[in-house]
Amino acid sequence: MADKIDTRAVGLDVGLAFIRWLTGAENLHYGLWTGLEVTAGNLRTAQDAYTVKLFGYLPEGPLRILDIGGGAGETAKKLLALGHQVDIVVPSAFLAARCRETAQGATVHECTFEAFQGQGQYDLCLFSESFQYIPLAESLPKCARLLAPGGTVLIADCFRTEAYRGRGAHGPQPGGGHRLTNFRSAVEGSAFAVDAEEDITDAVAPSIDLEQRLFHVLGHGVTRVSDEIRAKRPTAHWALGKVIGLFLSRRRRDNLMQRLTQTSRTSQAFRTYNSYRIIRLKHR
Repeated sequence: MADKIDTRAVGLDVGLAFIRWLTGAENLHYGLWTGLEVTAGNLRTAQDAYTVKLFGYLPEGPLRILDIGGGAGETAKKLLALGHQVDIVVPSAFLAARCRETAQGATVHECTFEAFQGQGQYDLCLFSESFQYIPLAESLPKCARLLAPGGTVLIADCFRTEAYRGRGAHGPQPGGGHRLTNFRSAVEGSAFAVDAEEDITDAVAPSIDLEQRLFHVLGHGVTRVSDEIRAKRPTAHWALGKVIGLFLSRRRRDNLMQRLTQTSRTSQAFRTYNSYRIIRLKHR
């Protein structure tokens, strides 16, 4: 039986190549757009501003840091340059390979956080847009076991607001994450207390508008080519549709076309259904 095509790895590879071409780096996180015009030319500046904001919440170092969901290793690379020791946990084989190349000097663990077997003791557990992917019942309790006494958890991520009532009610919406109220309850029942918190939703929300503009450019090209083939080569158009169906399910194709051609993903929708927070937690 032939191996299943890893469309996620292909998408990450293409996406990272595009981001690297556009910005010169492989950052996978939102930008901080305060005082910036929302254009592709400013994306690197906005992403760098985000990193500066995030690093402003680091405890005094040098630190032993566990970077959970470390993306392509860009954040770890910057932390290493500041003199910190960094371990990265990332479940994707493709991203783990990028981390080993980008963040040379970091130790890369190719697994989920839930499966991570490290013993610590770390000074900081860092979740930069990865906290939402880990069950609340697992994240903070495991951090408590991995951290040294007085250790810190630093989270920068989306949380769903009470306005969000699920995909069935609103369709696919930008953002994601745990409900903020559920997160608060989890913290209350954990070994941690909130030491610092900042709402940066308005500053990161324009990233959604920039992303959607890019998808609309791609969508225009896809639609234009599809219409031309349908009109001039209907049999070839039918065959192409069958080939695409081998790679993408109907649901994924519908979601992709919505991203490429519709306007439901906006910064205003992001603000309505999400609260983007930087939160620092300390042992009680």
